[in-house]
This record gives sequence, structure tokens and C-alpha cells, in this order.
Amino acid sequence: MYTPGWLGVFVNPFYFSRLGLYRAMTEFAPKLRGVLLDVGCGTKPYKQLFNVSAYIGLEIDSVFSRQRDIADYFYDGKKFPFDDASFDSVLCNQVLEHVFNPDEFLEQLNRVLKPNGSLLLTVPFVWDEHEQPYDFARYSSFGLRALLEKHGFRIIEHRKTCADASVLFQLTNAFIFKIIQSFPKICKLLLTVSVMATINLCGIFFSRVLPVNADLFLDNIVLAEKIS
Repeated sequence: MYTPGWLGVFVNPFYFSRLGLYRAMTEFAPKLRGVLLDVGCGTKPYKQLFNVSAYIGLEIDSVFSRQRDIADYFYDGKKFPFDDASFDSVLCNQVLEHVFNPDEFLEQLNRVLKPNGSLLLTVPFVWDEHEQPYDFARYSSFGLRALLEKHGFRIIEHRKTCADASVLFQLTNAFIFKIIQSFPKICKLLLTVSVMATINLCGIFFSRVLPVNADLFLDNIVLAEKIS
């Protein structure tokens, strides 16, 4: 699901979204070194891409997170359980939109990161509400830059995923996927391999023949450095 190959075109309703994130992670993972903290680590889906000396997963403390038993540490939603300047690198993947107080959260990211340490952060710009009711924000590239600079980070590189026609086809598939969740399993399977697969194929075609539109995209991918 998180590393979509060509089979994903036919069975993955989130093909473009996952592919965009995977390509970005593949590009930026080699730039993170040393002891890495994955904030909001979930299942650590991209851990294998990072060649670091230690990979530490942090999750907000909840019954679900404890039962999943993947995170290495848990926190109360406010203060990370680490000393200042504990990590060489921080990964924060698709988490910031679920944070009600981004200023408080980014202060913690900055605090635990060593001077000149690296932050790899991804966050949606266009996507449906998810993990309700804990979905609080969407960030434009300008808003994200201002927020990071406010909290002592300098953006080194910035990417936008699906900044082409594929964004329209991905949103269409996400819309259909939610609608059919109440359908019988056989109906969902048939719709996935027929309707949604066709939409994915059309998305691939039109993303190659139509111009890029950098103003409409799915996710912001930012590599930043702690400078203060």
C-alpha cells in the first residue's frame, strides 16, 4: 500500500497519493543521518528507506497506539519525552494536519533536534477529512514556510506531489472509495479493478500530456534545517 508498484494501478485507490509520498521519501531519506525521531510514526511504513544509526518512533499515548505496539515512546500530546537536542534528524510524515496547536508542536520538534539538524516534514494541501474528528488543518506552501521559519527552521528543499492532472484523478478515486465502503465486498472488488483502475490509468495518461499546475497538488514535502 505504501510502496505502490504497477500492480497498484489496478488495486490501489490511493495510487497517486502513495506513489508521490514514496518517491519523495526515497529522494530525501538519504539526507537524514544519525539518530532519527519519527514523530507520529504509525506503522513506520518508510523505515526501510532510512540508513540511520537509530530509528526511534514516537506516538501520542492512546489505547490504540499501545495495542499496536510499534512506537518506541509515547507522549501526552504536548511535550516530547526527550531532552533538548537529542536527535540528529526528525521525520514528521502526514501528522501536522492532525495537530490542533501547531506552534506548540513545532516548538517541540525544534527543541529535541540538534543545531543544524534536519527535519523532513510532509503534510497535505488538498485531501478529504480523515481520522475524524482529529483533522484540523491544511497548509499551503506559503503558510507552511512561514510557520517553519517562525519556529527556527530554514527550508532547504520543497516538493509538491501530484502537481499535475493526476491530482484530479486521485481525488476522484478517494471520493469513490469512501462511497463504496458500505457496499458488499464483491462489489467493492469489482469497482476497484474496473472503475478505479480505469481512473488510475487515465490519470497516468493525462498527467503526461497535460501541463503541470504547481498551484494544485496533494502534499507538501519539506526538508528543513534547524538554525535557531
